[in-house]
Amino acid sequence: MNNLIVQALEQSREYHLELTLMAGRRGLKKKITHSQVQKMGLALTGFTQFVNPERLQIIGNTEMAYFKTLTPEVQEKVIRQICSLPLSCLVITRGLEVPELLLREADERGIPVFRTNLRSFDFIEKVTKFLEEKLASTSSLHGVLMDIFGVGVLILGKSGIGKSECALDLILRGHRLVADDMVHIQKRSPSSVFGSGFEVIQHHMEIRGLGIINIRSLFGVEAIRERKKVELILELMEWDAHREYDRLGFEEEKFSILGVELPMLRIPVTPARNLTTIIEVAVRNHLLKVMGYDSALEFEKKLLRKMEERGGTTVEIEGEVE
Repeated sequence: MNNLIVQALEQSREYHLELTLMAGRRGLKKKITHSQVQKMGLALTGFTQFVNPERLQIIGNTEMAYFKTLTPEVQEKVIRQICSLPLSCLVITRGLEVPELLLREADERGIPVFRTNLRSFDFIEKVTKFLEEKLASTSSLHGVLMDIFGVGVLILGKSGIGKSECALDLILRGHRLVADDMVHIQKRSPSSVFGSGFEVIQHHMEIRGLGIINIRSLFGVEAIRERKKVELILELMEWDAHREYDRLGFEEEKFSILGVELPMLRIPVTPARNLTTIIEVAVRNHLLKVMGYDSALEFEKKLLRKMEERGGTTVEIEGEVE
């Protein structure tokens, strides 16, 4: 299971969590293992059975208002009960005043207590996005990730087959580069994966004979994307005269990335084939399938109708054929 140390919350600036550490510094190495946060309303009543210590715990305005209605004796009992749990961390929202006893108990037991000026709703939205990204399953693949007609296309193939050259041609046609050579993959939900470039090589591309080029500097920001959902896999393969290739489009292959099954096409490469055009057509055809129209299936239906009209006899195709 992926995990994140609590200290990463304090150090995060990108998501503007506005966290200030109030107590429990020696617990900053504790781990958070869930992207979902938990509010402590029920725990403040004394019922802590379903508190998940490895989730980020939140006390907001409603919870604090209820806490203040308790007698000092009950408040002390609740705080000691909560702090007896091995909590990863606790966040007080809206800049609310933190009870002194809670700060002392948290310091003693090594439970990091943060305060943020954000409202609970806003903080939960931001911290959930932060945790989802940091706790996502990750992998890396050798290939090129492009945004073609709005579809995230991962181009695979052995080294030297022409992936980068093909991607460069696609960029010249107005499509956008996400990552070249090594693609960083993150699983953001049970059915989707996103790809991005590694920081060191982001926006760069290696073209044999030219070396390393900077796509952003050459073509501008409209030629790049930071991140894109992967929706289609295209594998470039050397043409093999002894191999049978799908000529009708009935075969549906899948490629698994981090347990997510994605549609995959294998494209044989020869000097006479215009790969860029073929890839663009493949993406257009994929979009049609997503919209419910499958050219291969429609062709099959048309063929079957012709056969039925002729009483099951072989359909003759008029005109020249190969």
